[in-house]
Amino acid sequence: MIIITGAAGCIGSCLVRKLNDEGYYDLILVDDFSKHEKHKNLEGKRFTAKVERDIFIDWLKKNQRMVQFVFHIGARTDTTEFDKTIFDKLNLNYSKDVWNVCVEFGLPLVYASSAATYGGGEYGYEDSHEIIEKLKPLNPYGDSKNDFDKWAIEKAAVNRRSKQDGKLPLPTATAPYFWAGLKFFNVYGPNENHKGRMASVIFHAFNQISETGKMKLFRSHNPKYKDGEQLRDFVYVKDVVNVCYFLMHYRKDSGIYNLGSGKARTFLALAENTFKALSKPVQIEFIDTPADIRDKYQYFTEAAMNKLKSIGYSVPFHSLEDGVADYVKNYLVPKNYF
Repeated sequence: MIIITGAAGCIGSCLVRKLNDEGYYDLILVDDFSKHEKHKNLEGKRFTAKVERDIFIDWLKKNQRMVQFVFHIGARTDTTEFDKTIFDKLNLNYSKDVWNVCVEFGLPLVYASSAATYGGGEYGYEDSHEIIEKLKPLNPYGDSKNDFDKWAIEKAAVNRRSKQDGKLPLPTATAPYFWAGLKFFNVYGPNENHKGRMASVIFHAFNQISETGKMKLFRSHNPKYKDGEQLRDFVYVKDVVNVCYFLMHYRKDSGIYNLGSGKARTFLALAENTFKALSKPVQIEFIDTPADIRDKYQYFTEAAMNKLKSIGYSVPFHSLEDGVADYVKNYLVPKNYF
């Protein structure tokens, strides 16, 4: 039995599809299933049961003997939300609860972190544990993810010190026997129709181009970057779930890993490839970045991917061109789900 929290969201539901395609059907899906706009993400997928997010911790304690792996993908991901208490509840403390149950019953865990933890990139984008304490995220969402990363690293450090001293029997472990935190960069792809403002730029580009023949991009408010030349590491959701599947079988070298394409691309390139996939002429306009996020805006992100490669992950990632073409032609245009 495999657990997927956030199972009705974009990454979670695509992970369900990946597991189904690999022959795994004994899945427990965890989410807030009252949000009907996400129901289509799970249509046609095979699983054992749905468990509401609010009762999941108790459910896991009662049913842990049947569980082989936990993917904790669920989180509040709204970077425009500034109420810290929401993130403390849904991201930080809930994740601690999931972690502690996995420790108690020896369950391996992969959880979702975020590139938002890197803030303005002052310390680069290396997934080294040594820099995590220094990072300064730009919003409460990034803070919540970084706070949990710091907590997880400290728990794992206690494990390592105790094992080195020969003092840590399994029942007093403070970290799962295998765990991985994945710093998702700018994920795009099918099953994000429900995300509204937080959907990928490609999703918004497709809708704008389809309706008006034009695409609006944020103007640069940083003199180091020309309009449209802000750079992000865009990673296709199919690549994200491939890495999750790899780690489910690998179960060694616990730690925090970047999960991006490893190549920063401009928003102009993203928009131009969306026009190309739709066989439409390029027409781009620039608008001011909304005031509520302007001072919290990342102008550059690029995942250092050597750490993941060093443990044997060798599957090539989609280029932006290939990912956009697949997403637009096979999912957005025909209105398909993955």
